[in-house]
Amino acid sequence: MHVTPDLDARFRAAALGEGLVDVRFDVVDSPVGELHVATTERGLCRISYFADGWEDSLAGQFGVRVLRAPLDDVRRELDEYFEGRRRAFDLPLDLRVAPFHEAVLHELARVPYGHTDTYGSLAAKAGRPGAARAVGTVMNRNPIPIVLPCHRIVGANGSLTGYAGGLDVKRRLLELEGVMLAE
Repeated sequence: MHVTPDLDARFRAAALGEGLVDVRFDVVDSPVGELHVATTERGLCRISYFADGWEDSLAGQFGVRVLRAPLDDVRRELDEYFEGRRRAFDLPLDLRVAPFHEAVLHELARVPYGHTDTYGSLAAKAGRPGAARAVGTVMNRNPIPIVLPCHRIVGANGSLTGYAGGLDVKRRLLELEGVMLAE
């Protein structure tokens, strides 16, 4: 059976219009590779560098009614960021994380464009001094990298440490923001 592009577009529009979608997603091309992005009615809920298990993960977290549909606001803000025209994101967020994770991600969102902070400092700001390793776990599980800028978090000595998208991507994001990295 062949579905015409017009019929497909009407189906997607009707599903969205009738509130029959729990989470919608799209794939955005970027200078650091394809980004898999997803939103709920509350806001941006996921950005991933990887496609494996993407739709199943969304269904498990947000509901089984998953639909690919353009996410123009997300795409526009990411494009502006990568073009150097955006330093902060204005997208509403749908964070469904544990309270400590939420506190850390709230503090993470305050790390300004073009600056870095450390895991230990972020732990202290989130009210848990000494929990630098736990902050590392939160960074590793950050559901919305780039928008919640975990790439701006570095080791106590300024070294690049783990990043879900890979250290090369972390370095490229920091370079895009004009951060001078120690060699």
